[in-house]
Amino acid sequence: MFAAPGLLLIGLFLLFPAIWTVYLGMTNYRLTGFAAANPQFVGLENFSTALNDPRFWNSLWLTLVFVLVSGIIGQTVLGFALAWMLRNVRPGIKTVIETLVLAAWVIPASVASFLWLALLDRRTGTLNALLGTEGAAWLIEHPMECIIIFNIWVGTAFSMQLFSSAISAVPPSQLESARMVGANTWQQLRDVILPNIKGHLLTNTLLITLWTFNTFTPYLLTAGGPNGQTDILSVYIYQTAIPGGQLGLGAAISLIMLLINLVIALMYTRVSRGASPKKKKEKVRS
Repeated sequence: MFAAPGLLLIGLFLLFPAIWTVYLGMTNYRLTGFAAANPQFVGLENFSTALNDPRFWNSLWLTLVFVLVSGIIGQTVLGFALAWMLRNVRPGIKTVIETLVLAAWVIPASVASFLWLALLDRRTGTLNALLGTEGAAWLIEHPMECIIIFNIWVGTAFSMQLFSSAISAVPPSQLESARMVGANTWQQLRDVILPNIKGHLLTNTLLITLWTFNTFTPYLLTAGGPNGQTDILSVYIYQTAIPGGQLGLGAAISLIMLLINLVIALMYTRVSRGASPKKKKEKVRS
């Protein structure tokens, strides 16, 4: 009885949409026309259509590049660098830096996107005014670079906070012992900090990868253009299902996207188990 309300909400908002998406993915359901009123069951035809579409593979490639550069490398590295740097910064300056970084994270995506549109505008943009490059169309000439930098700016705060918490939990005695034997900053980082925060590093990588893989925010900047240069999977699904009207095909692509997310999560699980202290002890004993 106590679990019933929670199970009802899970079924209503998670289980039912998942089942409905599987159903749509196996039909020729469209938003308008005859197929909207009388959808026909087509089995795996939508999946075959998606996997044989060059646009799908181009979109997947753009998504992987976007996730690798802006998420795994950009947010993780910059977030850790900020967390490491802020250890020895005066409290007042530390508060200002953390506030500025967190502000980018808590601002609604639509507001952040409008701010960046104003920044990158080719006529009255702030960036062109600062650089003296009047008329430079950044979102047209460098669209992928723009959404990568935008995503790093938006999401770095999470990594910074997670790594700050992890670094503060490292036993001070270990760092002091490393200093006493003459370890420099890099050696302390390599031999003390990283081994202690390995679990946090893996967790951050998984979450950032999944969030970046599924984000739709770049659409607010470029709408997938120009000429599909920023047509990542989430944008491709939207354009297929809503403007394109092919809801069945869009649902099939979203299921493929879900399977890719599951593969990423399983890979993380395997890596995290292999890196656990218990596993290492068993290997040493054997």
